[in-house]
Amino acid sequence: MAIQFSNLKMYRVKAGMTQEDVAEKLSVSRQAVAKWERGESLPDIESCIGLSELFGTTVDMLVRNMQVQARNADDGKHVFGISKINEKGQITLPAECRKVFGIKPGDSMLVLGDEDKGIALVNLGNVTPETE
Repeated sequence: MAIQFSNLKMYRVKAGMTQEDVAEKLSVSRQAVAKWERGESLPDIESCIGLSELFGTTVDMLVRNMQVQARNADDGKHVFGISKINEKGQITLPAECRKVFGIKPGDSMLVLGDEDKGIALVNLGNVTPETE
């Protein structure tokens, strides 16, 4: 199994940290953090543990592909994974996401957007949209 720190940048950005900030906390160079994020090298085990503690997650969540769902039972917020947009602009929602939110084939989704905060989907159920 190839280990990649594909989630490292996501956690760093979410924490509002720069590569320099992370490097300073772990006593490594900024270039080392950049190489970890690009997949050009891997951190040693001590740095892995430091990263997990810094971002309040597990080493497992840092190295695994984001196909694994993470959930905070206290607030009902989820991380279902990463989906790619295909050439037609379509996205496939992870199965666990569809299950949790009761999304079924044929359901209509309201797409909302905020240029600063991102995109949100609202399941409208099995209704016919006026425009597609």
